[in-house]
Amino acid sequence: MKHLRIFIFISALSLACTTLQAQCRFRNTAFKSGEFLSYNLYFNWKFVWVKAGTASMSIVQSKYKGQDAYRASLTTRGNEKVDNMFVLRDTLLCYSTTDLAPLYYRKGALEGKRYTVDEVWYDYTGGNINITQSRLHRSGKKDVRKFVSDECVYDMMNIFLRARSFNPANWKKGYVVNFPIADGNGTNPAQLKFEGKKTIKADNGVKYKCLELSYVEKEKGKWREIAHFFVTDDDNHIPIRLDMYLKFGSAKAFLTNMTGIRSNISSKVK
Repeated sequence: MKHLRIFIFISALSLACTTLQAQCRFRNTAFKSGEFLSYNLYFNWKFVWVKAGTASMSIVQSKYKGQDAYRASLTTRGNEKVDNMFVLRDTLLCYSTTDLAPLYYRKGALEGKRYTVDEVWYDYTGGNINITQSRLHRSGKKDVRKFVSDECVYDMMNIFLRARSFNPANWKKGYVVNFPIADGNGTNPAQLKFEGKKTIKADNGVKYKCLELSYVEKEKGKWREIAHFFVTDDDNHIPIRLDMYLKFGSAKAFLTNMTGIRSNISSKVK
């Protein structure tokens, strides 16, 4: 009887862990390994939009601590002309399971005179999500925070991967998806809002039918829009244009090229 009780306890603990991780999984319908996207960056300087540099995003199937995973990266590089106004060097990296549960996130950001490296680790053992957050400052000071969550938590890159597989067929303007968002310093409530549909011309000269989305975070009790973006209205949900509201101003990114796309791009306007 004693051994039976131990077996039941271990089985229940294992089931709880599996159930929570299963809740954070999501079927990928939007991308495949080998996808590569490139963008032109523009920066608003004294009410004038100037070419600021380039950005690129890639997704490949990889390994994370021995398990199959997706590795996604996003880099932004300002050009020398814009460096005289504001230095912008961001590198974002994440790992997720092949069914899109977050595993790791890193953001190295050189923005003006500010330099930080944020990291987030996700561990699903024990029936909850054990999250470790770290922020490294230019001075060398490192802040580390650990907490346990009983709900799924995401970061900027991992929620983006998951959002690309959302099915918006029944969404109406104003529809909201709520989720907690983590960085190296803490966790805030966040929302993805559906703003309708619009046709957008990319920097490759092609027009696409797009879904218009707004990403907002709640900071110090107030909602603030972080980004406004347009993704193709097809199964790929490729970002065609991104409007970013930064602490030093605003920037835009327009698609220039795409390769390794999973499905037919039916959103092209002929």
